[in-house]
Amino acid sequence: MAGKYESKLAEMGITLAPVPTPVANYLPYAITGNLVFLAGQVCRVDGKVTHKGKLGAEVDVAGGKAAARVCAINLIAALKLALGGDLDRAVRCVSVRGFVSSDPKFYDQPAVINGASDLFVEVFGEAGKHSRTAIGVAALPSDCAVEVDAVFEIR
Repeated sequence: MAGKYESKLAEMGITLAPVPTPVANYLPYAITGNLVFLAGQVCRVDGKVTHKGKLGAEVDVAGGKAAARVCAINLIAALKLALGGDLDRAVRCVSVRGFVSSDPKFYDQPAVINGASDLFVEVFGEAGKHSRTAIGVAALPSDCAVEVDAVFEIR
């Protein structure tokens, strides 16, 4: 039987894909005490980047928000892996960091990362509200528009 968060994802039409094996010397998550630190996830679905380029150049804010949402879905998949398949072990989202590949004249990184923040609140309700940083960067892996990482409190 699916838990409350799995049911919410299903209601939203979201299917979690398997978490890809890291391609470098890191883990998809690390647990210490009652916190799980999720490695950054990019806007990739089925091995393909969904949004390439820089915000303010090749990608607009709406596309950036969509990319951040994909990152958040991938983070929830990693969270599920970290929790042995039981998302209901998540107590709350503590912190989110969003990295936005940005044209030098692009200043709306917070609006882009709302795509991830909004999804966490849609799925986890009040427990999805978190502290956050939105950072503009020169480039991201595979020319992805957005990368997001997160920290969750777990039981």
